[in-house]
Amino acid sequence: MNEILSTLLARDPANAGDADFALLDQVWAAMREGRLRSANCVNGRWIANTDVKRVILWAFRAGVLTDAGSVGAFSFTDKHTLPVQRFAAESGRRIVPGGSTVRDAAYVAPGVIVMPPAYINIGAYVDADTLVDSHALVGSCAQIGKRVHLSAAVQIGGVLEPVGAVPVIVEDDVMVGGNSGIYEGTIVRRRAVIGTGVILNASTPVHDLVNGRVLRKTADAPLEIPENAVVVAGSRPARGAYAAAEGLQIYTPLIIKYRDEKTDAATALEESLR
Repeated sequence: MNEILSTLLARDPANAGDADFALLDQVWAAMREGRLRSANCVNGRWIANTDVKRVILWAFRAGVLTDAGSVGAFSFTDKHTLPVQRFAAESGRRIVPGGSTVRDAAYVAPGVIVMPPAYINIGAYVDADTLVDSHALVGSCAQIGKRVHLSAAVQIGGVLEPVGAVPVIVEDDVMVGGNSGIYEGTIVRRRAVIGTGVILNASTPVHDLVNGRVLRKTADAPLEIPENAVVVAGSRPARGAYAAAEGLQIYTPLIIKYRDEKTDAATALEESLR
């Protein structure tokens, strides 16, 4: 597969032909089947697969705008290199009717449930038994672990550029509450709980009240939420005399505890949903 990636990247996308698109189909198949990923975890450290991300960008430039089909009164156009996936019941994926889309070159494992409407973008990886609830987005190249619950209206940001940047990572057994957003390469380690309405990104520090520390993105590492952390939306005083006089606050996420048996009971997925 590395040879195929290198061959495509050596080609000018403006002059791509049938042979190049046949190679691209092999890349898409490998990603669709989970054999090739846009990021990998090596000894606990997540690393972007830059060649995969570069090939995705190559496909955007090489594609020709085409009629992508229609459903009822709705019609669609897109680059011919960026089709959507279709699923059969025997695949073990439950894609509930109502307007969800999974783009090709995204991996959706058996046991995944996608509630409508939801969108899983190119290069994403959604592992087994995860629930993607209504109005949720899994952005380009985002990596979602096993048994994750992405609640209604959760936004998992996409990270295609720069190609060396690690995409958003949500590891196994994480619970993400409704209307939350995780962006800009943030890593959420296994069994963390992200409360309703929490926003995690590269510019907002997270205050760990349990350990008396501040977590933030650095020049060498993304923002990382520790294993088992329970994060809720909070605030802190804004700086400056005017802010103090007016009693102004700035949003900040807070780690208020680390996961315990009580938290496990509160966040357990209902088996009846599956």
